[in-house]
Amino acid sequence: MMLSSSASNQVGAALGALAFPAIGPVGVVAVRQLVTAAVLVPAVRPRFRGLSPSQWLPILGLTLVFSVMNLTLYAAIERIGLGLAVTLEFLGPLTVAIASSRRILDIGGAVLAGVGVIVLTNPGPTTDMLGIVLALIAAAAWGAYILLNRSVGQRLPGLQGTAVASAVTAGLWIPVAVVWFLVHPPTLLALLLAAVCGLLSSIAPYVADIAALRRVPASMFGTFTSINPVWAALAGWVVLHQVLALNEWIGIVLIVLSNIIVSVSGVRRSNRSR
Repeated sequence: MMLSSSASNQVGAALGALAFPAIGPVGVVAVRQLVTAAVLVPAVRPRFRGLSPSQWLPILGLTLVFSVMNLTLYAAIERIGLGLAVTLEFLGPLTVAIASSRRILDIGGAVLAGVGVIVLTNPGPTTDMLGIVLALIAAAAWGAYILLNRSVGQRLPGLQGTAVASAVTAGLWIPVAVVWFLVHPPTLLALLLAAVCGLLSSIAPYVADIAALRRVPASMFGTFTSINPVWAALAGWVVLHQVLALNEWIGIVLIVLSNIIVSVSGVRRSNRSR
């Protein structure tokens, strides 16, 4: 489930990026949120009444995270490319894994990730700092998504929490979509690409992630997300014709390796405690 989730997510992001010239990242995110709610709400039929404050809190957190994570990531993809943006966003799950430990091995993993970021971004006068900052904001949102999704999965059965969150998010994005598409009239192809992006990058990963996070610890989930930058680089190359430089491939490898080291260490520590 975790591997299929990551592959679907990155292919969907690449297809969504093809719609940027016509409707931009805002338009793609708006369609993605509306499609997600249109599929999840009728399928799950969530109960909006009777939810306790302790259940609403992580749901509303997911609502905020959905919007921030998707909008900042897609804006970053438009500026710095899919592979680089997703690799920087990948620091979110890595931070979740590192935060649960202060072992020397984990600190070493954090240092390795830092080196990977420097090699990957190759800071200089021509570096797109805004794109990098947007990707790092998406990283913080992804880390919050992992923790909130796990909390929602523990407090509500099935996809109830995710469906409620998607409905609230769609409600917030409807006026944004109306205004945006009045100013930026969409093409049919752009809408179709954005809709497919919603199915591949939202529906499939949400279902797989919440099911997986009920069965594995967050640290193990972080290990399997290591494949995301590789999927992103491949999807960017095949779908968007974005070719990565040698330093970018080296940076991706360093960040992926650091996540594997930290997450495997967390899984072993969890097994020993049992």
